[in-house]
Amino acid sequence: MRRAIDEARKGSGRTSPNPAVGAVIVKDGVELGCGWHRGAGLPHAEREAIAAVREAHGEAALRGSSIYVTLEPCSTHGRTPPCTEGLIEAGISRVVYAAEDPNPAHAGRADRLLAAAGIAVQSGVLADEAAAIIRPFAKVQRSGMPWVILKTAMSLDGRITRPPGESMWLTGLEARAEVQRLRASCEAILTSGETLRRDNPRLDLRDPELAAGRAQPWRVVLTRDAASLPPEAHLFTDAHRERTVVEDRDHPAEVLRRLVVERAVSSVMVECGGRLAAELVEAGLVDEWVAFLAPLLSGGPVPALAGAGMGEGVKLEAPAFQRFGPDVMLRALVRRD
Repeated sequence: MRRAIDEARKGSGRTSPNPAVGAVIVKDGVELGCGWHRGAGLPHAEREAIAAVREAHGEAALRGSSIYVTLEPCSTHGRTPPCTEGLIEAGISRVVYAAEDPNPAHAGRADRLLAAAGIAVQSGVLADEAAAIIRPFAKVQRSGMPWVILKTAMSLDGRITRPPGESMWLTGLEARAEVQRLRASCEAILTSGETLRRDNPRLDLRDPELAAGRAQPWRVVLTRDAASLPPEAHLFTDAHRERTVVEDRDHPAEVLRRLVVERAVSSVMVECGGRLAAELVEAGLVDEWVAFLAPLLSGGPVPALAGAGMGEGVKLEAPAFQRFGPDVMLRALVRRD
């Protein structure tokens, strides 16, 4: 299952509105083939793995094999046929999956279909790890809202800008490379009109390996004064300018919901100043916070969160720390009591 989870991670940021899923087929303790879902409308991970085994070992090798899948196999017709049918037709004798389908209309249905065909089914293996990969998909299924990651980079004194005349960067190259990887896991990047005017950000994928096979993220600018946005900004003039949209800052929840419906977005990364960041947290719209802490004292004017106060009950859960060069990254879930 850990191998299947590694396969699933390859699809992160590529598959929306579908979840990222991985699959591995094993027989007599030997891995025969693997696969991952590469995008909406393309074969699901189970069928990718089945095709890999057929190509490498022939049809007969599938008979009596076991498949490990990170998500309950789909059981309904969509843009592709149901994977339960493919597993039955291939003669696979055992299906082990990690996470249950978050859609309540589908949850557990695969178990019944596969068991009726004489296939042994086991679920819940490394379920938490697999569920973490499909958090955006699960949230959309549950609420119609995307998974929102707030990314901040700050100095030790909690500032996100440096004094005038100093470098615009707080963090080093290693941390900025990790930001590129985070962007690649999201379908949209959200910023403020203030940040656009001040920093003229690009908010794109510049690493060729990360950009390969992925659409550039939507760049969403929240502002109350669209007329004052600089027309010469990168977001309006670069090669991806058609992926830039300007929206009303006063209705961020509505903007997020429409990104799901109109642009098939399931995950959003927020890169903005402290005021909009605080507004989103205070409104309960942020699911995860990724904070890069740089070993310097800035004294800059803008704090990471410049709001009226979070109130009681806002907590960070499951914090994980990782070092990138001289900088430390904290990644945690944002929860309210």
